[in-house]
Amino acid sequence: MLNKDFLWGASSSANQMEGGWNEGGKGISVIDILAQGTNKREETNGVIEGRYYSSHKAVDFYHNYKEDIALFAKMGINAYRMSIAWTRIFPHGDEEEPNEEGLKFYDSVFDELLKYGIEPIVTISHYEPPYYLSLKGGWANRKTIDDYLHFCEIIMTRYQKKVKYWITFNEINCLLVPFGIMTAGGIFSPIDSQKNTETIRFQALHHQFVASSKAVQLAKKINSDFQIGCMIAAMCNYPLTCHPDDVLLSLKDDQIKNMFCSDVMIRGKYPSYIQRYMKDKGIHIKILDKDLDILKKGTVDFYSCSYYMTNCIGYDQNAQKSNGNLISGLRNPYLQESEWGWQIDPVGMRYFLNKVYDRYQIPIMIVENGLGAIDKVENGCIHDEYRINYLREHIISMKETIEDGVEIIGYLPWSIMDLMALSTGNIDKRYGFIYVDVDNQGNGTYQRIPKDSFYWYQKVISSQGENLG
Repeated sequence: MLNKDFLWGASSSANQMEGGWNEGGKGISVIDILAQGTNKREETNGVIEGRYYSSHKAVDFYHNYKEDIALFAKMGINAYRMSIAWTRIFPHGDEEEPNEEGLKFYDSVFDELLKYGIEPIVTISHYEPPYYLSLKGGWANRKTIDDYLHFCEIIMTRYQKKVKYWITFNEINCLLVPFGIMTAGGIFSPIDSQKNTETIRFQALHHQFVASSKAVQLAKKINSDFQIGCMIAAMCNYPLTCHPDDVLLSLKDDQIKNMFCSDVMIRGKYPSYIQRYMKDKGIHIKILDKDLDILKKGTVDFYSCSYYMTNCIGYDQNAQKSNGNLISGLRNPYLQESEWGWQIDPVGMRYFLNKVYDRYQIPIMIVENGLGAIDKVENGCIHDEYRINYLREHIISMKETIEDGVEIIGYLPWSIMDLMALSTGNIDKRYGFIYVDVDNQGNGTYQRIPKDSFYWYQKVISSQGENLG
């Protein structure tokens, strides 16, 4: 049975949705220098005239937030996970004084949400560190910790009566994925650069751990009612076979990809298995003695995650490969795939969240879950039954997980409306409940059209998950 205070919502990020990249005093983020390429975004040395950057306008929430939030309210959500663009508050990331126009923008957004009874859940850093800081090493530079904390202090103090739930870093474990050095690490170095080493990524991640722990302590001083969470990208892999080598490989993979970051942020210390991993890989990072005490004192209140799919993992060199979110893996013959080759596995979410809750025993919030697909407008309507089917099965799985005894406090699928994809910057792979009339090159009317899934989710929410159609 769902708690009456259960958070039914949806999610987005500023860099994929907001636009207004150079308006209202906003500075350049690392996403703003990722231009459209052939199959993926390309890093450019600053903003180059003549190149197209989809983040610059995105889906223009910046100019349409009042109308958009009214649509969100019509769908019936009581929670909205969003992010604050760091460079809208501090254009370079390290200024002493914040940009008041940027602060006022989010004041207006929060006021509009609260007017409709929608709880804002704010990700402080969602793949958009300042470009200026990236030139100085981004998160590989320890100084970024202080810049981040100054940002946290300003926004937490300003919005302490409007925001209760804060997430320190989006999908923090993605910094260990090679492409994450730019988006999560904020380090300006092309993907094939010699600077992009595992040691650099672990060092940057350590700095984010310290920053997160300090942010938790800061938050509690500003408002003891704040709830602070970590956010993990679920990269769940099953053993390809029951061969002990495959099973052990799956365990080690799970430890590094899924449990390492949350172990540090929830248990407050580095786990023993990561020490073995770093030793075997020859990874040496600088950890100050005081850091260990900081990690112990700044553990988070809740766990949040993104969950889309599962893969298999094993040693069979001839096994069929699969596509996926963040990482690829091996095909599971028992699962169906999306048109992008992502393996659809609602039972996997139940399996994953049971493991997480058994390990940590703190509340869980699902803040990303959804199906990317090419949507077609037919007579002014978007019939996305495929998305409804995906979400229905995952909500059923979530309810079973709650029956298992797992404390899930919210379900906020990705995404509230169509937005620009992180890896490609394109929009043709759509996730939203609301269609936005724009193409991969920014052409279109930007009209908002609720999809069939919008009205379906409206009924799900009003029935507290009982009417799944």
